[in-house]
Amino acid sequence: MTQQLDMPSPVAIKLPTPVLSAPLPQAERARLVERIKYLFKKQDAVLVAHYYVDEDLQRLAEETGGCVADSLEMARFGNTHAARTLVVAGVRFMGETAKILNPEKRVLMPTLQAECSLDLGCPADQFIPFCDAHPERQVVVYSNTSAEVKARADWVVTSSIAVKLVEHLKARGEKILWAPDKHLGDYIQRKTGADMLLWNASCVVHDEFKAQALLALKRQHPDAAVIAHPESPQAVLELADFIGSTSQLIQAAKNMPQQKFIVATDRGIFYKMKQAAPQKIFMAAPTAGEGASCESCAHCPWMAMNALDNLAQTLETGANEIHVEESVRVQALRATQRMLDFARTIQQPNRGD
Repeated sequence: MTQQLDMPSPVAIKLPTPVLSAPLPQAERARLVERIKYLFKKQDAVLVAHYYVDEDLQRLAEETGGCVADSLEMARFGNTHAARTLVVAGVRFMGETAKILNPEKRVLMPTLQAECSLDLGCPADQFIPFCDAHPERQVVVYSNTSAEVKARADWVVTSSIAVKLVEHLKARGEKILWAPDKHLGDYIQRKTGADMLLWNASCVVHDEFKAQALLALKRQHPDAAVIAHPESPQAVLELADFIGSTSQLIQAAKNMPQQKFIVATDRGIFYKMKQAAPQKIFMAAPTAGEGASCESCAHCPWMAMNALDNLAQTLETGANEIHVEESVRVQALRATQRMLDFARTIQQPNRGD
C-alpha cells in the first residue's frame, strides 16, 4: 500500500513568465545557426538537446553531430563524445547530470534560469532531513532532481527502469522512500505493490492533463490511441493505450498501428515523433485549456527558455557554465552508477525521463 507522508505542504513554485517573443525571421535564424556551428567547431563543443526543447535546437543538434534524447542519454552521449565542451539544451538538472558523468568537461547551458518543477519541488534542505528520519528505507529518486538530492539517494532512476528497479528492491524485502514525482511514484507502487513513501511534488506539464477533457477528445477521435508519460495523474493513465518514458513513447508512436495519437507529455516531443512516423497525426492531450487557467498548455515554460539566440550568446561569452561541488558529484555519481549497473544486469538500455 502506498503510504502518505507526514511532511510539510508541497513547496510553492513560481512559474516563469511565458516566452512570448515572435518567431525569428528566416534570415536571422539562418545567421544564428551558421554562427553557432562556427563556434561549435572553434570551441570543440557539441550540442545535446532534450526532446522537449524547441525544434530549432533539436534540428541543430542533429545537423552538427550532437544528440536529441532524454536527460540520461544526453549525459551518456557526452561521456562518449570526444568534444571538450558539452552544451546542454534543457533544464538545469540535465546540465548537472551531464557534469556528474563528465567532470573533466566544460558544461554550458543556454540559460541557467531553466528549472524543473520536480527539482524545485524537492529542495535538498527539506528532503535530506526527511530521509534521515526514515533510515530503514532505500531512497530512490527520479533523475529530475538536483545534484544534492541525488547525492543523498541510494538509487537514481529514470521512468523507463523505475518499475523494474522497485520490483528488485521489493524482492529483497526493502521499503522505499520515493521522490519527487507523486504521480510517477503512485504508478510504480500500483505496478509493483511495494511499500513506498511518496514525496509530494509533480511536473507542471503532466499534472495539468485532464481526464474528462481527454475522454471528450477521445470521443471526437475514436480511432486515436492515447499514449502517456507516467508523470501524468492516475485518471489520465487509466485512459491510456500505452504508458512509457519519452523514448518509449516515440517508439510506440512509430510501432503502434493507429494513425492518430493523443499524446500526454510535453508537445516538444512531436518533432521526434513526426520524424519516426511522418505519416501519422499527433495531438496534445488537453490541459486546462488554451485561454483558460492553463499554465503550461502541454509545454514546459522552462524548456521554452532555450533558444538559438541565448545559445549563441553562451558560446560567445562562456557564460552559464555548470559547476557541481566535487564531494556532491562523487556521491551523486555513486547513486547514478548503481542504476546503470542494474540496467546492464537486466540487459535493458536505460532510456527515458
